[in-house]
Amino acid sequence: MKRDKTTVGRQMIQWAKLHMPVLSQIMSHFSRTKPLRGLQIGAALHVEAKTAVLMKTLIEGGAKVAITGCNPLSTKDEVATALAGEGAQVFAKRGESKQEYYKNLNRVLATKPDILIDDGGDLIVLAHKKPKLITQILGASEETTTGVIRLKAMERDRVLRIPVIAVNDSPGKRYFDNRFGTAESTLQALMSITNTQISGKKVVVIGFGFVGRGIASRARGLGARVVVVESDPVKALEATFEGFEVLPMRNAARVGDIFITATGSYHVIRKEHFRIMKDKAILCNAGHFNVEIDIGGLAQISKKRRKIMEDVEEFTLRNGRRLYLLTEGRLVNLAGRRSLGHPIEIMDLSFSLQALSVEYLAKYGSQMEPGVYNVPPEIDRKVVTLKLKAMGVELEPLTPEQQEYQRSWEMGT
Repeated sequence: MKRDKTTVGRQMIQWAKLHMPVLSQIMSHFSRTKPLRGLQIGAALHVEAKTAVLMKTLIEGGAKVAITGCNPLSTKDEVATALAGEGAQVFAKRGESKQEYYKNLNRVLATKPDILIDDGGDLIVLAHKKPKLITQILGASEETTTGVIRLKAMERDRVLRIPVIAVNDSPGKRYFDNRFGTAESTLQALMSITNTQISGKKVVVIGFGFVGRGIASRARGLGARVVVVESDPVKALEATFEGFEVLPMRNAARVGDIFITATGSYHVIRKEHFRIMKDKAILCNAGHFNVEIDIGGLAQISKKRRKIMEDVEEFTLRNGRRLYLLTEGRLVNLAGRRSLGHPIEIMDLSFSLQALSVEYLAKYGSQMEPGVYNVPPEIDRKVVTLKLKAMGVELEPLTPEQQEYQRSWEMGT
């Protein structure tokens, strides 16, 4: 018997909630205390099951919620349908055009949100183009590295007009979501889309930030020979000390079987690199926007371009070599038809940080100056502590003598 979209979506959301014990506790707390009563929240996030649990948490807290996708390919239509039936306004569908994407962002802003939750910065940037609206917004939170980079640039140029909490930069997010979540989901998506073997392949990871180092470590664990490309000397040295081969892109391009971009930057793989790659090399992106791989340049030097199966496009270069681009160069761990994004347990951390950051903005946003803020340390510590407790992990407490020793400047024998 064929199940309807709403039923499937609800089942996906229920399964996610089952494995999100920290956010479930916050949802129960919000349900009792209603800290978001009377607030309108606008969000641009990946509309999938874990995100739906966050939206339901905010609704339980008394908020009205409007959400759209932050990527044209990452929406799970079943989840969008189910979430729309549970109190949220949902303006998202998989495969929307660029025009539809921006139309939906504007539809969220038309609800006159008090607080924004963004992933990539598009919603916040667009809100700044609406003078009357931006003055009414208490603040925003940003989920990912790309968005934080944009917002810090706005702050530097003195055009940022609201306080924004950089959830991405929280230790509770960066050390776990970026490093472990992206690594696992990226390689899982790569394997499910291509059914290719990782073991024995030479995998080139471009960027050795938290995301890149996680991918590099996981790929090595799967038996890959990993090459790192990095522009920052400290990160390059770290990669070297971790035992990875570090090469400039002009050399890495010749030897790689699989290329994974993780920089948050622009055109890190370009025409001159495509021309010297091996036949049948695979290209994919783990960053937020589809600009890390120069897709236009790849098309220009190709004599043939065709979609050979779902989420895989073949480019035949003039030299006869074939290169395979996954998910249109968009973030492979969410844009693939069968990609499910980060593991649920990882997003339990990230979305708990988001929920408590929204609560913080509801309380203090009107008193905060425009700027990019870190997650308050007490929120980060609370979420991590709750996660450890949910996992059954017990800490070793310091003795009174140890505490006194650490407080004293007269340390020694």
